[in-house]
Amino acid sequence: MEDGLTIDFAYRTFRWESDSVGMAHVHCVIVGFGIADDSAANAVETRLIASLQTQPKRIYNPDGTIETAKNINAYLLDGPNVFVESRNKPICNVSEIGIGSKPIDNGLYLFTPEQMHDFITLEPNAKKYFRPYYGAEEFLNNRKRYCLWLGDADLMELAKMPLCLERIKAVKEFRLASKSEGTRKLAEKPTRFHIENMPDSNFLLIPCHSSEKRKYIPIGYMSKDVIASNAVQIIPNATLYEFGILTSIVHNAWMRVVAGRLESRYRYSKDIVYNNFPWPEWNVDGSSANSGLAARIPTAAQKILDVREKYLSQGASLADLYGENLDLLFTDLAEAHRELDEIVLGLYGLKKDATEAEMVGRLFELL
Repeated sequence: MEDGLTIDFAYRTFRWESDSVGMAHVHCVIVGFGIADDSAANAVETRLIASLQTQPKRIYNPDGTIETAKNINAYLLDGPNVFVESRNKPICNVSEIGIGSKPIDNGLYLFTPEQMHDFITLEPNAKKYFRPYYGAEEFLNNRKRYCLWLGDADLMELAKMPLCLERIKAVKEFRLASKSEGTRKLAEKPTRFHIENMPDSNFLLIPCHSSEKRKYIPIGYMSKDVIASNAVQIIPNATLYEFGILTSIVHNAWMRVVAGRLESRYRYSKDIVYNNFPWPEWNVDGSSANSGLAARIPTAAQKILDVREKYLSQGASLADLYGENLDLLFTDLAEAHRELDEIVLGLYGLKKDATEAEMVGRLFELL
């Protein structure tokens, strides 16, 4: 684009279909380029460029609809040529986000409920050092897992727990055998983790990877006794206002455009998705001198949590709730999301029936 190229038409992401056996799951876009400066073009190219420039720019969607656009940017949206780049800090005055804890322990500090029970039966004094452990898999599918956290353990007490000492020794040996100098250095403190991010308060958890079939990435609150793994992002002391904005269709639309992908799954990142997100011009607690909409977000956000909890208490998982049956079976949860979405859309000056392209176009204007 710096050299004068423009996008004249584009087919947004679609899945490549093939009749071949065992075909790969390939996702494609088709982009038609033009050139704004025809000074270097020959006569034939000049006539072709002039013809193309008189035609409206078009964006073709996988559902068969066609949009006309004033300008097609690199995200295949009708909007300004804005490029979202990696940032260490949020562009707005909001809470900072960070990755969970990373043990580098060869799984020696991680236990299933059955393994934890057997361990405690043999070493009862270890019971108080076990804490719930959640990565994306555990969070989304309601699977129980536990972590033996000995980083803050009393050393004299540890000296009297032979099974814990065996684990500590095995972790040290595993780290010393690593090709990474940093991991070998970490072997000097075998009870500690490579990354330790354990808030002393409740925190908001966002899976780093989530299915592309979900309208909303499931996010939720965790109690301070939980250890989050490095497969999730966490926000300590997150308010209901922040939860409401992040779980809204506006933020999810933004994520779908700027996030990376693992295969076709969404890859939610701190530096690209969260830190570049343009929040409304209100405080994180929802306070504002000129808008009643922001004050309504915590109530709407809490309603989502309440409806969700009703199903979770009956044995459902977040993967169940936020799958393809959200609108079909869990209609009260879908309605709670729609109520929140309408409020958040209003904060951005958008109508309740705005398309995701219009949402992201509005966000690009705020950058």
